[in-house]
Amino acid sequence: MATIKDVAKMAGVSTTTVSHVINKTRFVAKETEEAVQHAIKTLKYSPSAVARSLKVNTTKSIGMIVTTSEAPYFAEIIHAVEEHCYRQGYSLFLCNTQNDPEKIKNHLEMLAKKRVDGLLVMCSEYTQTSLDLLSNFSDVPMVVMDWGPNGDTDIIDDNSFTGGYLATKYLIDCGHQKIGIIAGELSKTTARTRYEGFEKAMKEAHLSINKNWVTEGYFEPEDGYECMNKILNQTALPTAVFCCNDVMALGAISAITEKGLRVPDDISLIGYDNIHSSRFYAPPLTTIHQSKSRLGAQAVNLLFERISQKDNENLPQSQSRIDIHPELVIRKSVKILS
Repeated sequence: MATIKDVAKMAGVSTTTVSHVINKTRFVAKETEEAVQHAIKTLKYSPSAVARSLKVNTTKSIGMIVTTSEAPYFAEIIHAVEEHCYRQGYSLFLCNTQNDPEKIKNHLEMLAKKRVDGLLVMCSEYTQTSLDLLSNFSDVPMVVMDWGPNGDTDIIDDNSFTGGYLATKYLIDCGHQKIGIIAGELSKTTARTRYEGFEKAMKEAHLSINKNWVTEGYFEPEDGYECMNKILNQTALPTAVFCCNDVMALGAISAITEKGLRVPDDISLIGYDNIHSSRFYAPPLTTIHQSKSRLGAQAVNLLFERISQKDNENLPQSQSRIDIHPELVIRKSVKILS
């Protein structure tokens, strides 16, 4: 394998000149540059990425820490982040933590050793332990996106209250008055605000909330299945159910089908997130859309901005905010009652 010394020898120049040609760090005469490029091509020389990063003080890579990449919603955000990085010439190191502080610590140390230019942290909730670990890496440009009101992090305002209200109001506008909800953990910010939007729409329509039709899950299909079965085991059934994410709606559809009932003829369903697969459910799911691609791109652009400001200590790093505006997507899982 050819080395930079081999290139320099063939081109009749110093290794320093070869380095300047490769990294474009100093003016080199056209004839000299052509000789170096010819030697590189002839010898099929490939510069060491590590050595080059030491020269130009950048690795053109960023790290991303997430709770899990398995959840469809996060998977689509990760895809958007990776695509945006690729277009900017950056590589992405993805780390799953499952909210384990030991994993977070090990991943942070690994990313620091790899000399990533910046770090994007995107978890649904944070513990104080994980926030303390992140604060120890303050010398690395970082964007810590949070769906909750933490004072030390950047904020993703997904307007969950508005989304929960939109979903429930659509069911009401379609003539439904007996409405249940499969919520996430109501102790968590996102789940609680979606439920509060549900409450507001029901209150505005002067409809009572049947506590037997209010269930909590963990945003997984198994939870949708189990929660829907709890509702189906009641003597009186709702005509519609608001599932606070699409994968729980998938589990709910399975439970309804197993009981010999049909969506939407017997029970209507509306989901949340508009993940890619929701349009292929049986029936295609009416849901609340959140733009994962826009969120991913905005988060990466914010990180690039902080990377570019890294050497300017006079620029304070202020808390930033990314707004996501929910939109109703109407498909075929909600029946219009006459």
